[in-house]
Amino acid sequence: MSNENNILKFLMKQSKEMNASDIHLHVGSPPILRIKGELVRLDNLPMLSSDEMLELIKDTLVKERDRNALEENGGIDIALAMQGIGRFRVNIFRQRGSTSIVARRISDEIPTFKSLNLPETLANISHYVNGLVLVTGPTGCGKSSTLAALVNDINGKKACHILCIEDPIEFLYTNKKAIITQREIGIDVESFKIALKFAVREDPDIILVGEMRDTETVEFALHAAETGHLVFGTLHSSNATLTIGRILNFFPQNRQPQVRKDISLHLRAVVSQQLLSSIKPDIQRIPACEIMFINPLIARLIVEEKDEKIVKAIKAGKEDGMVDFENSIVNLVNNGYIDKETALSHAENPQSVEMKLKGIFLSEEGGIVS
Repeated sequence: MSNENNILKFLMKQSKEMNASDIHLHVGSPPILRIKGELVRLDNLPMLSSDEMLELIKDTLVKERDRNALEENGGIDIALAMQGIGRFRVNIFRQRGSTSIVARRISDEIPTFKSLNLPETLANISHYVNGLVLVTGPTGCGKSSTLAALVNDINGKKACHILCIEDPIEFLYTNKKAIITQREIGIDVESFKIALKFAVREDPDIILVGEMRDTETVEFALHAAETGHLVFGTLHSSNATLTIGRILNFFPQNRQPQVRKDISLHLRAVVSQQLLSSIKPDIQRIPACEIMFINPLIARLIVEEKDEKIVKAIKAGKEDGMVDFENSIVNLVNNGYIDKETALSHAENPQSVEMKLKGIFLSEEGGIVS
């Protein structure tokens, strides 16, 4: 960015000082920061006019290629770094005839399971040598950070080649035991399609494909998993059960039975998460997680189209490191991370959560157990 005094740079500094996760800039509205999951208007700062926003975007998109992409596609993702402040994932997009900016602050350090307050059982994923691992959840739930923690965990344990196809690059890895190759769409390779085409020729052991955005990406992921690679990807689905349906929706009805078989054979784990406001002063938001590791029972349920029974199989797989959302939320309350009100507002079955918080548990057969 050429203008040292532009509002985006100022807000990037403010976001670090105020521990905000996101910056919102819209024409005719005061700047907004997301702090502890809540949107906070900065009414003491001036609103941007259309001309000021265009000038800011001109300063931000220094490459002609990026300006052309915004013009052609109506939106663009880029990564920005600011010395002493950190890196930001920036989305610039058109809406209602004007242009807006949303920037997410990215930690300078590669996150770990511990720093993200994720269950330690995620370390089991580093033992896989092939298959598909999906991290799912809504926008802004921390999927990219969880993937980064997974990559960095393997980086410290295995001598392997990890190929990351990113749009844009967010976290910058340093090789430890692994070799990590990061290819940025639009800079290192022209398109996602081309990156996938050549991926398996680049001798990877692990491929991070980011968002599973279309049929072609899903087919690539399943094929790469079938041919001996470990593939990481993300999906916008709220739990493990819905993830199966989300994958199937990429395919026509007549192909779905075969896709179910492919999923049952090659899917290894699904990590679904949502971020909840924490009551601990040193933690803004904390993830509630559902972790499903594919075992013979779950594989059979997928093939037999009994997706509604998957959550019961996850509950039964506790000894194998599986976690269901409901118990994750209950544990967060019992360990003092979130309050009861937050737990009940995010629970699919608030009555069941309330009973568990009182120490009353229902068995899978419907009986009351302590």
